[in-house]
Amino acid sequence: MSANRKGDRRERELVNELDAAGFAVMRAPASGSATERDLPDVLAGDGDRFYAIEAKSSAGDPIYLSGEEVESLIYFARNFGAKARIAVRFDREDWYFFHPGDLHVTDGGNYRVKKETALADGEDLDALVGHSTQARLDES
Repeated sequence: MSANRKGDRRERELVNELDAAGFAVMRAPASGSATERDLPDVLAGDGDRFYAIEAKSSAGDPIYLSGEEVESLIYFARNFGAKARIAVRFDREDWYFFHPGDLHVTDGGNYRVKKETALADGEDLDALVGHSTQARLDES
């Protein structure tokens, strides 16, 4: 399967998961190539939270985003009134979400997410959509 087809499938998967979580959601499938405008891969909102999301997936290698991709996402999100998020998914793992400012910036000005970073520090879908509950140590 080509990388583009796999990326498209992953974006549709993310859209379906956000929809199941009660969000109004749309995918901009040609966001990277068919327009001069800065568009995120996915827009999602539930009346309280609004996200502009750049989605990336990988078999296991680190995920890289160009500085331009991230700047475009931030620009669009700010103008649209949404929170910018980078969504990453590694094979056989869930989606994890990052604020662009929380990503590692390489010496060349690109952004990188390693699998172990996603698993340790990424926000999962339940937390993103407000469905997670925090367990306290003093609760029995």
